[in-house]
Amino acid sequence: MSYDTRKMTLNINELGEMVIERRGTLGVRAAANEIGISPSTLSRIENGHVPDLATFAAICRWLKVDPTRFLGMQAAEASEESATVHLRKKKTTSADTATALGGMIIAAQQALRDLENI
Repeated sequence: MSYDTRKMTLNINELGEMVIERRGTLGVRAAANEIGISPSTLSRIENGHVPDLATFAAICRWLKVDPTRFLGMQAAEASEESATVHLRKKKTTSADTATALGGMIIAAQQALRDLENI
């Protein structure tokens, strides 16, 4: 399966909007505490800044949303092979590195789904 990489962007605005909606009347400090991140980090996310991977994963868990929603992929489309292929397209990424990163991304997605089912 192939993807149009021009359409594979992190929808950071949607992420920020969902955080604001989920937070509702809960203060930034209280919401950040629930998520396990700093209030300043949460504020930056709400204002459209791109989070690091650990923060992104924590927010997705808190939102109870599959991370692929923000990556322009459907959960069923995500596979180690497809993740690896996209990473290999970058000339500075070796095949071994692309394979390892692809496996890590898929494992992280599966771990998030497993946590949602607990």
